[in-house]
Amino acid sequence: QVELMESGGGLVQPGGSLRLSCAASGSIGGVYAMGWYRRAPGKQRELAATISKDDTTVYADDVKGRFTISRDNAGNIVNLEMNNLKPEYKAVYYCVIRRLGRTGPTSWGKGTQFTVSS
Repeated sequence: QVELMESGGGLVQPGGSLRLSCAASGSIGGVYAMGWYRRAPGKQRELAATISKDDTTVYADDVKGRFTISRDNAGNIVNLEMNNLKPEYKAVYYCVIRRLGRTGPTSWGKGTQFTVSS
């Protein structure tokens, strides 16, 4: 029983910045990591960025140096700072949680979309 509340998204100009946030509530005691998966048009969902409780981060190759993921001390809120956005970054971003012993995300948010356009 986990609820993930996403915020952010919208329309940004090329080169602009955007912040996505996600707050988790419910049974999150066993959460290992939180972060974001994305689904671009014509592509399957894939990992964008995650952060674990020991602050280990994982990023997709194309966003390294551009995106920064962070969490609060309790680990139930994560933020994704996205800088120097390009049109090809357009996607629906889904907040996710992962648990130890699981091969992939165990909970998904509804998703938030942003578009990079002038």
